[in-house]
Amino acid sequence: MRILTWLLFLLTLLVFGSVFITPGDFPYVGLLPFFVPVFWLINLFLLIILTLSWRKLAFLPLLALLIGYRFAQITFQLNPRTDNPEGLKVLTYNAHLFDYKRRMGGEFDPNVFTWLQDHPADVKVFQEFFQDQTTPSRNALKLLGEDKDMESVYQIVEGNSNKRSHGLAIFSRFPIIHEGVVFDTKSTNGAIFADIVYESDTVRIYNCHLESMRIESEALDNLDGVKEKYRQTLGKLHRGSLARSKQLKVLEEHVANSPHPVIVMGDFNEIPYSNTYFRMSKLLTNAFETAGRGFGFTYNKILFFLRIDHIFSSSSLKAVEFKTHREVDYSDHYPVTATFRWDKNPENQE
Repeated sequence: MRILTWLLFLLTLLVFGSVFITPGDFPYVGLLPFFVPVFWLINLFLLIILTLSWRKLAFLPLLALLIGYRFAQITFQLNPRTDNPEGLKVLTYNAHLFDYKRRMGGEFDPNVFTWLQDHPADVKVFQEFFQDQTTPSRNALKLLGEDKDMESVYQIVEGNSNKRSHGLAIFSRFPIIHEGVVFDTKSTNGAIFADIVYESDTVRIYNCHLESMRIESEALDNLDGVKEKYRQTLGKLHRGSLARSKQLKVLEEHVANSPHPVIVMGDFNEIPYSNTYFRMSKLLTNAFETAGRGFGFTYNKILFFLRIDHIFSSSSLKAVEFKTHREVDYSDHYPVTATFRWDKNPENQE
């Protein structure tokens, strides 16, 4: 028992420490963070067993849990509930081209636009945003922008601007005074920004879609599909983590050089235990940790326990509300919203 406990402790330190290693520095290290919650729970179970048995070895799983306390913080939150607080309301949504239902064999559901139009967010950012200039009922720029008196920024990733295209979009109820591209992979991913005027100040909004895992959707519809393609899946996860690490470096530099407070949000394709998440947390504050409740899972498939859509902000912008809208079932992601207020503490001002 002593040897197994010590072995588990050492393996736990290895897994916990993997989040601080850049995927490019060590082969496949980007896969280890997926096991963080597993090792955390095993140590919790072992602590209970050894404590009830009055074994001195209980100090090892206890030490492991204390070392991994940060992982518990980013997994589950019980912040106070807030009812429609005042502030800058933002929304991020991987819209899956607005036709997830049709792609899965059903009819296109126009209610997705109705929900998005009615939602009171001041800033709305979309990944996998689909624009159809040929069909009024799918002219998303008009439905979500012009018709709702919101300014917009649209970066086409693929398609024809006069017909059909998809890419990244930012909508703002406040004036947009500057915009730009952080990086563009010429595939389905990228990052853009827009500077908006809010309360006589300027806030830079980032819309990010980091490299996808590129796992076939059908493979995740059931556990058998996952098992059959697990080797292929591992390879894609590894290559994806390498690509996201490179993209994040560009994003980090851009954010660090921003002349304004920032809100960075989107589909990061990374769980909270990743090197990407921890690197972003060094620069910015995560809204889920500040104002979230529960687990905040954002993925709408068989791997429902994933939180890969995130909202980060400068310390001068404090999140007072955070919500994952699991009732909105139009995509393989759920919309995520947050409300921010200026932090009046001078020490936190940018």
